[in-house]
Amino acid sequence: MKNGAILFVAGLILTPPAMAFDWSGALKEAMGKATGQPAGTPASSGVDALSNADINAGLKEALTRGADSAVAQLGVKDGFYGNPALKIPLPQSLQKIDKAMRMFGMGKQADELVLAMNRAAEAAVPQAKTLLVDAVKSMSVEDARGILTGGSTSATDFFRAKTEAQLTERFGPIVKGITDKTSLAQQYNRYAGQAAQFNLVDQNQASVEQYVTRESLDRLYRLIGEKEQAIRANPMQAGSDLLRQVFGAVK
Repeated sequence: MKNGAILFVAGLILTPPAMAFDWSGALKEAMGKATGQPAGTPASSGVDALSNADINAGLKEALTRGADSAVAQLGVKDGFYGNPALKIPLPQSLQKIDKAMRMFGMGKQADELVLAMNRAAEAAVPQAKTLLVDAVKSMSVEDARGILTGGSTSATDFFRAKTEAQLTERFGPIVKGITDKTSLAQQYNRYAGQAAQFNLVDQNQASVEQYVTRESLDRLYRLIGEKEQAIRANPMQAGSDLLRQVFGAVK
């Protein structure tokens, strides 16, 4: 037992851990509504052809639909666990000793923890919907124009700045309630919490719930950001005349 505890604690020296919905339908409808023109109808070229009020109204509708889409994709069974690109792995400390744990008959516990972490993320993500929608409702005219003409992930950055702190608070208890049912999570929390006091573990990984919350939010924002980047980088491939017109003008 003593050697096992030493092996587990040694593995707790971590490095900090380094999400795409369909915007085309949302922006097609919303910006069409904002400009008063059906999709595919030619409009004046350039962002300046749209008034601030039109940009604000259009982006609010589009971002609300986009947030709904991202949450709907992740906040269901296998939204994380069933997608290799989004599945949350063991914390790096446990990954380092995964083979050793399996050699000592702890493979089942490791697999149970991975499943619990991903189920916890899937259960927590629906909490994001209200806050994301509220963030869109609070968007000012200046915010809207800044998002439209900003960097490749301006909309995602806006969401993150407005919602991350509150979502972190909401996710934690939900994740803890699920992951605490696994014995390995309880062991991890005990040793990682102690290691964090000596800066041997990043504070975001000082407990399973902190780790899963961070990983869940990173994937949520990444899912939103990847599609946003693709549309901005290749507006001609966006799939609608309106998106090609709007983002083509920005580009």
